[in-house]
Amino acid sequence: MTPAHTGGPSVLVVGGGTAGHIEPALAVAEAITAIDPAARVTAVGTPRGLETDLVPRRGVPLELVDPVPLPRKPGADLLRLPVRLARAVRGARAVLRRTDADVVVGFGGYACVPVYLAAATTRPRVPIVVHEANARAGLANKLGARLAVATLAAVRGSGLDARVVGNPVKRSVSGLDRTALRAEARRFFGLDPDAPTLLVVGGSQGARSLNTAMAGVAEEFPRAGVGVLHAVGPKNVDSAPRVEGPGPAYVTVSYVDRMDLAYAAADLILCRSGAITVAEVSAVGLPAVFVPLPHGNGEQALNAGDLVAGGAALLVDDADLGPEFLRSTVLPLVLDRDRLDAMSAAAVRGGSRDAAEIVARVALDAAGKARR
Repeated sequence: MTPAHTGGPSVLVVGGGTAGHIEPALAVAEAITAIDPAARVTAVGTPRGLETDLVPRRGVPLELVDPVPLPRKPGADLLRLPVRLARAVRGARAVLRRTDADVVVGFGGYACVPVYLAAATTRPRVPIVVHEANARAGLANKLGARLAVATLAAVRGSGLDARVVGNPVKRSVSGLDRTALRAEARRFFGLDPDAPTLLVVGGSQGARSLNTAMAGVAEEFPRAGVGVLHAVGPKNVDSAPRVEGPGPAYVTVSYVDRMDLAYAAADLILCRSGAITVAEVSAVGLPAVFVPLPHGNGEQALNAGDLVAGGAALLVDDADLGPEFLRSTVLPLVLDRDRLDAMSAAAVRGGSRDAAEIVARVALDAAGKARR
């Protein structure tokens, strides 16, 4: 394959499956086109992930490759791996040809393995840039880092020999002025314009433990003068807290499409600590109480580690989150303006608003060298 040398560079941003892989890819895509409007950016994912919904909504062309999960133990899947991988790599090479790719920027996930291998074995080779969003690198990015011209990471200790740049977040978040947007944001959600406000978000599907804990104290927050915006998840609307009576509004929604407005409306957030959530709350300077997902390899607790150590956030185990913790810790915190201001300043110091631009410039530099 010979890359096209007319027009702007062709950049593939590769990452699929979960929002934790897709959102950084789309943030970098946005930054690339802002830096070089002539650049052609294509997202690459698999048919199984959220990318088939999220990427088209953001107006980015999407190519699909076969997913190739790497089995972690012997079995039938391991025996089938060579054939599946070879087929997926052929498909990835076809994507590289169709897009005349000048550089591949990978963010982890099942789509990355075949694209990394295709880029490394195509002649001439297509340079690879790897970004690791999580505190512990996955297998795909461990492979990619061995083949990459540049490896970047969100935090220290990811297991990769990487330049630490933070996590890319979209411009509507990285450039957010919470104070300037607060009045509009609270009108948008029907919140009290002046009351201290808690934002509760458990991810796109909600989080049962957060919802259950809040249900036990829902009436106590408005009685104490605190407004609440609670995203309960689409499947939990019927069981969401219903609070009526004096005090600021307790607003429940199934899902928040405008997270920029939700961040602007809030003084404190109670949430999981996925890599993107941690990156966004630090970028906007929003104090947080993180409740790491209790499953997996503990990476959510690691994601939050720097912000907690820096005084920008608290961390509570999922098993310890209950009405008493909310009553004794979260409620007094959202009413403590001085402490919230200190946490906000610490969050900004610990965040990285320009990570997307840094990754974009590294990618464009690699593309430029490949085109010479």
